[in-house]
Amino acid sequence: MSVANDTRTCGISDEAPYVKAPKPNPWAPISSEDVKAVWAFVHAPERGLNLTNPANASITDNYVFWLDTLHTNKTSVLPYIDGAATAPPKYARVVIFEGGKDVPVSQEYMVGPLPVSDKTTLEKYDYAFNGGSGGTVPFNARYYDGKRNAGYEPLLKSLMTEVADITKSLFNGTYYGSSDNRTDIVAAGTGPNSFDGSTSWNTIMFRYPGMASYMVPLDFYIMLDTTGTDITKYSLRGFVTNTRFFPTVAALREAFDAGELKNPFPQTRDNSWAVLDHKPEMGVRDLEDRLAPQSLEIGGKRYKLDREQRYVEYMGWSFYMSFTRVLGLQFYDIRFKGERIIYELSLQEAAAQYAGNQPKAANTVYHDTYFSIGTYSATLLEGYDCPFGATMLNISFPTGSGTTETHPQAICIFEADSGHPLARHRTGSGSNPNGFSHLGSVKGSALHVRTVATVGNYDYLFDYAFNVDGSMEIEVRASGYLQSSPYYPDQSNFGPRVHDSTQGSYHDHVLTFKADFDILSTANSLQKTTLTVVNQTQPWFPELGTFPQMTLQSETLPTESQLNWPANGQGMYTVINPNAPNKWGTPRGYRLVPGKSPIHLSIADSPFTLHSSHFLKSHLAVTRQHDEEVYANSWQNVNLPSKPQHDFAKFFDGETVDNEDVVVWFNLGMHHFTRSEDVPVTLFSEAVSSIVFAPQNFFDRAPEGDLRNRRVVVSDDKTGDVTYEDYGVQLPLCKVHVEEPAGRIEPWVKA
Repeated sequence: MSVANDTRTCGISDEAPYVKAPKPNPWAPISSEDVKAVWAFVHAPERGLNLTNPANASITDNYVFWLDTLHTNKTSVLPYIDGAATAPPKYARVVIFEGGKDVPVSQEYMVGPLPVSDKTTLEKYDYAFNGGSGGTVPFNARYYDGKRNAGYEPLLKSLMTEVADITKSLFNGTYYGSSDNRTDIVAAGTGPNSFDGSTSWNTIMFRYPGMASYMVPLDFYIMLDTTGTDITKYSLRGFVTNTRFFPTVAALREAFDAGELKNPFPQTRDNSWAVLDHKPEMGVRDLEDRLAPQSLEIGGKRYKLDREQRYVEYMGWSFYMSFTRVLGLQFYDIRFKGERIIYELSLQEAAAQYAGNQPKAANTVYHDTYFSIGTYSATLLEGYDCPFGATMLNISFPTGSGTTETHPQAICIFEADSGHPLARHRTGSGSNPNGFSHLGSVKGSALHVRTVATVGNYDYLFDYAFNVDGSMEIEVRASGYLQSSPYYPDQSNFGPRVHDSTQGSYHDHVLTFKADFDILSTANSLQKTTLTVVNQTQPWFPELGTFPQMTLQSETLPTESQLNWPANGQGMYTVINPNAPNKWGTPRGYRLVPGKSPIHLSIADSPFTLHSSHFLKSHLAVTRQHDEEVYANSWQNVNLPSKPQHDFAKFFDGETVDNEDVVVWFNLGMHHFTRSEDVPVTLFSEAVSSIVFAPQNFFDRAPEGDLRNRRVVVSDDKTGDVTYEDYGVQLPLCKVHVEEPAGRIEPWVKA
């Protein structure tokens, strides 16, 4: 097709050209056939696990909670991906809740090699967790699934029925149980639910139901002791309302009968004010009836794709993708012009910690791997979440019932204009009629891979951009509903009032990532360069005597460390290969450039994150790569802040990271200073954080020289006549045709 002469369409919706992956993807998720086979394998009587089908199980049974793909060890992959070795075998990761044991626990197993055969074994998956208990988690720290919730539901129903007249009087709402038609409020729990697994509790708040339930909280909390599997021993810890604690029903009723309980700011059942839709009462903006500007791949896609192997090539970049239910989208073997930059880039945790003077906000810490954040990546709306014509990919993951769930259109890939030139310069002005003699401008563009995970109230947008200059940007944005609190006039220090009876609770979002750099090889170092001020004399300025001057001081970090970004940006961290200098004798490397909102967790010693969240407490960290240190966190760690299953702090044991295989762990996020503009939902434009990995002496010069998407314009100094060079890249003459995206949405599939 001649782009210049195409008068039909611009190729916007054309398929990406096919490229065959160099090798089959060794990080690919296990197949749906393997999922079914593993399910049958662990349920076979000879395994001795005594499993009950989850559909019929209770907390005192043994049953499979979920399956996932087990991470493939790097030391097993490199001989295959870089050499002639065979691909390493695949394994499944299986979580079994063993409530039927004398000492009930949650236990992780590994099943493989796959496909299932007479060589397949079942082993405890212990080596990836350093807390001392391997893949075992005490029952009291176990995930609160539907079975555990059903365990405390009779007690919750009984207590709330006993105080139904009080809740009816205070906020015109009652809870008689989740399945009772008289119930007209929603119960919602929080976490963590334990400190060390020896006991367990649940703090429950209530909201009015509806699409925007998170925005209509009620000033009423009940705290339950839910220790153990004997539900007859569950008990009341207390009620909280009016910022007062009542340890018994009698104490609550005494205060109510005395007229001491008030509701001065009644919550509204109508939550339409918090629904994300058009609000005509806000007025009309001139010309807003026109379609907003679009980023379109005019002329066809410039990236190639192997859909089956999830392999991509673009403008010198190449990489593989994978996906797990716990971590979501992952990237492997990221190369630029054939040279590996990063072995693995993956999300490790998406955490949030709240603040407030009431038990829900004060108690709330979320680790979204606990909820299997990957399973919440789903439908992207073409033209709005991603540009028209973007390549849409499905995601698939094992469920807890031996099936595989598929979410169509959950990942999009597209190339977009950078919004600025990659490079430009104008020279010569003076007497030239056009004000210049030479003007050069290079087009800036990037390939984006994007997914959005909606976990409860929040929508996290993850965007990975591969720029044509060899740099990468990782960006996270947050939207969705606040986990709001009832309005308390004396608690503005925890967040502002955002509606009649609703307060925005302040909180931190911190998202931890793993970047296993392999700059040209596995022998790398982390170099710290600091911009310092020194006093010096220079003989050509004798009149100044001693005066201050900026100077650079560089050092290679000797051992594993947790680090923070230098103040005022007066320093940089660069992953270098000390054995591979560029043409000018400088070690080739990639600089870590903090972007928007480079934060870490505000509280270092909160009892709710004490030892379970060390990875959240610095901007970044560097460790030596070990196959057993594959994760920053354990997905059930949130319920073990005092005695974690996996302790990131133990990674730092004095090992050298100089000229070694190094891993960088970094945090993105935002201190969410809640505001009225968070209604109806938080805006992506403000809640954003990013980091850039940029070449630092990796090349001998700027890598833009081979890009043809540029213009060089020359203006004759005397006549002003203009000539230009287009380097063979013609401007297209074509029609734009897009289709309504809502009509192209595909349903989820379980098979």
